[in-house]
Amino acid sequence: MDKFVVIGERIHCISPTIRKAMEERDPEPILKRAKEQIDAGATYLDVNIGPAESDGEELMKWAVQLIQGEFDNIPLSLDTANRKAIEAGISVYNRSKGKPIVNSADAGDRIENVDLAAANDAIIIALCSKSGVPADNDERMMYCQELLERGMGLGMEPDDMLFDPLFLVIKGMQDKQPDILEFIKMLTDMGFKSTGGLSNCSNGMPKEVRPIMDSAMIAMAMQQGLTSAIVNPCDKRMMETIKSCDVIRGANLYADSYLQL
Repeated sequence: MDKFVVIGERIHCISPTIRKAMEERDPEPILKRAKEQIDAGATYLDVNIGPAESDGEELMKWAVQLIQGEFDNIPLSLDTANRKAIEAGISVYNRSKGKPIVNSADAGDRIENVDLAAANDAIIIALCSKSGVPADNDERMMYCQELLERGMGLGMEPDDMLFDPLFLVIKGMQDKQPDILEFIKMLTDMGFKSTGGLSNCSNGMPKEVRPIMDSAMIAMAMQQGLTSAIVNPCDKRMMETIKSCDVIRGANLYADSYLQL
């Protein structure tokens, strides 16, 4: 059994510090965030440059080379609505530690990102949605099949598709949570890999509650077979939970020092 894959979410242009660093091509804040996440146990780093309509290609190349050059070619998830910027990032990407992840496609306007991933031998995060929140798991599965057929038709292996059930905010959509967990189990039973932006679950909750809720959700999702998630690896409770779940499910050998590994 493979260990859980943690995709670090903290290099994101929504952060004023990171946005300013990207605009000014200042490496220090970005490298600091990268190091914190790697030290905390991130497997991949998500690099979100936003829409980046004017300088996306140059910015993504700069960010990829900066981070991989400093941290021994750590694998990255390239995150932007600008397709040309993703292609530019892939053109300078070093695959020695893992393929690039394209974040992301859906069954609607972004389905062409599956084509982009297929053409560049990349992994795709495939959101099982089209526009808005799917009504139920039948609809999620319909979109999953559309995305799978698109990828396989272009020569992709199912292992290069990470299906995202679309984690929903608990505060206001509490009744939808069992469906999400059930859908993860459906994906697992079909032999598919899965991922998602797990911190969406605790949006709107008090700051002290969010790590508790996120950790509970990750444990329940891993029980259903979730194989990766986009999270904040600097959340100590979250990482302790993931590492403990990996031991319990047999993905990591127990040692008294397992939390430090």
